[in-house]
Amino acid sequence: MNSIDLIQMGLKNLFRRKTRTFLTILGVIIGSAAIVIMLSLGFGMKDNFQQGIEEMGSMTTIDVYSGGGGYGYGMTMPQGGGKSGTLDDKAITKIGKMDGVLAVTPIMERYLRIVSGKYYAEVSLKGILPETMKYFDYKIEDGRLLDKDDGNNIVLGHSIPMQFMDLKNMNNYYYNPPKPGDKPKVNVMTDKLQVTFDWNYGMKPPPGMTTDKKKQPLLFKVKTVGILAEDRRDGDYSAFISIHELKDMVAKYEKYQSKQGEGGGYGQGGGTRNQKGYERVIVKVKDIKDVSKVQDKINNMGFQTNSLNDILKSMEKTSATLQVILGGIGAISLLVAALGITNTMIMSIYERTREIGVMKVIGASLNDIKKLFLFESGMIGFLGGVFGLAISLILSTLANTVGKGIMEPITGPAREGARISIVPVWLMFAVIGFTTLVGLISGYYPAKRAMKLSALEAIKNE
Repeated sequence: MNSIDLIQMGLKNLFRRKTRTFLTILGVIIGSAAIVIMLSLGFGMKDNFQQGIEEMGSMTTIDVYSGGGGYGYGMTMPQGGGKSGTLDDKAITKIGKMDGVLAVTPIMERYLRIVSGKYYAEVSLKGILPETMKYFDYKIEDGRLLDKDDGNNIVLGHSIPMQFMDLKNMNNYYYNPPKPGDKPKVNVMTDKLQVTFDWNYGMKPPPGMTTDKKKQPLLFKVKTVGILAEDRRDGDYSAFISIHELKDMVAKYEKYQSKQGEGGGYGQGGGTRNQKGYERVIVKVKDIKDVSKVQDKINNMGFQTNSLNDILKSMEKTSATLQVILGGIGAISLLVAALGITNTMIMSIYERTREIGVMKVIGASLNDIKKLFLFESGMIGFLGGVFGLAISLILSTLANTVGKGIMEPITGPAREGARISIVPVWLMFAVIGFTTLVGLISGYYPAKRAMKLSALEAIKNE
């Protein structure tokens, strides 16, 4: 028998017993749909985890601290320990030469005030290597990012222009925060700006304290060359400057304090830092796949590291566990369907015993008979997988539209592009292939049984 004859005969046998075939295929449909839906919920959960983490920062950025410091991202502690290293220029050069590293910069951070006329804003001024800023996912809204030759030029976070307050009414921001539609009191791109480490600047001293009115505050001129686009992270409230310029400012301020006989007490934002090396270093990795490898190398140097990839790993483990549980529930349904296919094919043997005997007598080989029964069982699995996938896609679409609308009053507005259920393309092909394989496996025993039937006994049987 050629292949076309086998296919025609197999399809004819399936449609000859429509009700039984339909119910058997229905079992496969339910099982395959259950698996796809359960797994799609797991994929949707994983995607939402990743999107949520990406909103916290870059997935390819690593924070590096000396052996004794550093804070993890929320749910994770810094990795590393053991020997302690010093985050100096030598260490930074070594990190920068690691495979997979795109850029590395030390971070020096000071909290100070930016002053423009009678207005001021409190900011976190971060000193970085200006030539590396373009590699750390900062998006510009106005102006430009820092360049290598920038001295006292600064780039402001998105929210800082709206933070300026009147020096004569120091608490007005806290009682009257900016409202939508308000305009900045200072044009940070064109107005004259200065920074000071003196937190007493423009303020009345606390009760019991006096100030020397003759003492002139130390101010440093700066110029804004760019404003960052909103990213809803700490960068919105930070200003960036060349680390070399910030070091120079701190040194001058500490010298100024020394001359004034001050020790960095009330109102001093510069402070004296006797630690060796830098406070923190950030590393930009080219590919998220290399983050763990680079972290391990840095940890081996005696530093502590953390990245958003640490949180993602933890969440992926949780997601994987849930996918196994959910997929297992669907697999039980498919197992029941597989037993149904086996039962259907065995019943078919009893009903077609005479037919099998005739096929053997007229010259059909044992291999032809096996192929016929395997084709019928495989077709049941294939059709069940196709229709099960179609139903899964419909249910997935409903979950992402109707379901998301129902959940929003409880969980709050969903992120743009967030989906409850995700059915990857590879899963579509995999489920059809898997159900077809289940059908073939389920039909193997009945096919072997049909092959063993005696032709003479089969012909005598009615």
